[in-house]
Amino acid sequence: MVTKRDIETREDINLFIDSFYEKVKTDPTIGIIFTKIVQIDWEHHIPIIVDFWESILLDNPIYKRNAMAVHYDINKKYPLEQKHFDAWLNLFYQTLDEWFAGPVTSLAKKRAASIATLLLFKMKNASI
Repeated sequence: MVTKRDIETREDINLFIDSFYEKVKTDPTIGIIFTKIVQIDWEHHIPIIVDFWESILLDNPIYKRNAMAVHYDINKKYPLEQKHFDAWLNLFYQTLDEWFAGPVTSLAKKRAASIATLLLFKMKNASI
């Protein structure tokens, strides 16, 4: 059995995020959001997401955007539901488990779960 190492560098995060979004693109539940609804420019998007996770996981505050605003815009075009966040989280965990193990990896899972919970709550209450 191969022992997996923990997330330690920006390159680790980039590897994870690239692998994660390859799964997202073809996912039957959320792929359409990224490929048809938003039509993401992946070369532009991936470094921004890597910045976000590097800020959270490696305490390097390089992400300076408003992640919530982006999701509000998506929610207006395509209402986000529990099933979307469940699919996102499942793929996130699955991809992390393929590559890494350790305290930072566990932190990534906890933060992702918190983010999914908060985003779902905010999207459901956006029209109130």
